[in-house]
Formats: sequence, structure tokens, C-alpha cells
Amino acid sequence: MTSTRSRNREIYKVTLVGSAVNLALALAKFAAGVLGRSAAMIADAVHTLSDLATDIVILAFVRVSGKPRDEKHRYGHGKFETLATLIIGVVLLVVGVMIAYGGAERVVTAIKGEVLERPGMIAFWAALATIVFKEALYRYTVVRGRRLKSDVTVANAWHHRSDGLSSIGTAIGIGGAIFLGPRWAVLDPLAAVVVSVFIVRVAVKLMKPAMDELMEKSLPEDVEREICETVGSFDGVSELHNLCTRKIGASYAIEFHIRMDGSSTLEETHSKISQIEYALRAKYGPQTHVMIHIEPVKKKL
Repeated sequence: MTSTRSRNREIYKVTLVGSAVNLALALAKFAAGVLGRSAAMIADAVHTLSDLATDIVILAFVRVSGKPRDEKHRYGHGKFETLATLIIGVVLLVVGVMIAYGGAERVVTAIKGEVLERPGMIAFWAALATIVFKEALYRYTVVRGRRLKSDVTVANAWHHRSDGLSSIGTAIGIGGAIFLGPRWAVLDPLAAVVVSVFIVRVAVKLMKPAMDELMEKSLPEDVEREICETVGSFDGVSELHNLCTRKIGASYAIEFHIRMDGSSTLEETHSKISQIEYALRAKYGPQTHVMIHIEPVKKKL
């Protein structure tokens, strides 16, 4: 199991790689948008800047979430990572709505008869390059995020892909305007509206589990069932009840009541409880919070 320090170091590394790529892409897109006279490309550059902003959020929050427990945070600081995930979802939602609004506004303008300006080829090639770079960055980030069991890193990976999806719409619009003529420049805002729907969908998918965790939602039923089976496998342990579970960042918190032989010595009982705690932490990670309440049961004579 990867240690907390090593895990955070890996998250930092992945995020820094994404930040460097996002910064380079944003600068290149702005230049291509200005030189190619493409409002769509400039908007795409702003979208990439939103990726860079969320990278900064992750770097700040993961540092805090990796801090050890202290007197004011007995359960650790894992919720800061969850909060970062929620912030990324909100940023994605806002960006998606803004893209939809801007695209719809341009569609209305075109319907009214105004001819949209044709962009230059440099903007088209920049859009294609962005798609390739962002998809590669998505795959790099999501694989490591899943390996590290970091929701915030996986969330950031989807943010990278949303930027790539946005660039697909941009490429279609710019390509249509260049190769089909000025009348088809409306493809740009139309594609942007379609892509914005996917961006908003991804945002909601990221925000829901983060909100569930912040609202102390229980772990999935299959995980709770697995917990009960693990605890119930120990001799002398019976009637697990009052099971309370939740997620704290990348770790689990597990609390429950069990019944054990009341005639057992304190040393025997403590040894059994320690074995249960070890089994749960071996299964769910060393940072797992385990709290066990024991109720004595008298054996029948």
C-alpha cells in the first residue's frame, strides 16, 4: 500500500505535468486565436486556463489533505481533497454553461443574417494539436489517479478531457468555416453548444460523489457487506450492529458494535479487537479509521 507521503508526492508529480502542458497550450491557443482571428480558439484558450486554475487548487488542497491528524482535526485532513474535487466540478459546470451561452449567442447572431468572420488555418491546426495533447494528458492522469485512488486526480483528468472535447467542437467549427465557406461558420458555435452538454454532464458526475462524501454518505452496500463478513470471520465475535461508515478523502472510517464473551480476560479481548483492526486496515489501507464498541455476552451454563 502506497504511503500517504509517497501518494501525495505522486499526485503532485501528475498535477505538475498537467500544469506545464496546460500553460503551454493556453499560451499557444491565445497566440493562434489572435493570429488566426478565431474567437472560438480564444475561448478554448480560456477553457484551458480553467484547467490550470484547477491544477493550482489541487496542489494547494492535496498539501493540506496530506497533513497528519492534529488536535483540531482528529480524523485527519482528507476532506480537503474532497472539497478540491467539488471545486473542480463547480468550475467545470460554470465553464460548460458559459460555453453554451456563448455558442447560443453566436448561433442567434448567424440566424439574424450576420456573417461570422472566417478564422485562419493556424487556429485549425492549433485545435487539432490540442485534441491530441489533451487526450494523452487525460490518459496519463486518469491511469495514475486510479492507481493512487485519488478522486481529485481522476476529476482533474476528466477536466483535461473536457478541454479536448471542447477543442473537437472548435476544430469542427473552424474547419467548417475554412473549408465550406463563411456561411458554415455557424458550425463553430453549434458544436460548442453540443460539447458544453458533455462538459456539464461530467461536472455533475464529479460533484455528486463529492457532495455525498461531504454529507457523510455511507460506503457502498457491497463494501459494508464485506466489512461485516471480515469481522464475522473471527471466532467469538457475533451480532455486528450499529455499523457506521463514511469516506474521508482516500480513506475509510468504520465504526460498529459487536458482542463478545463477557468472561474473556481484558487481554484476550484486546488481542481479538487488534486482530480485527489489523484485518480491516490490511483490506482498506493503513489510514483506515476503525472504532469498535464491545458488548459483553454471558455464556449459558
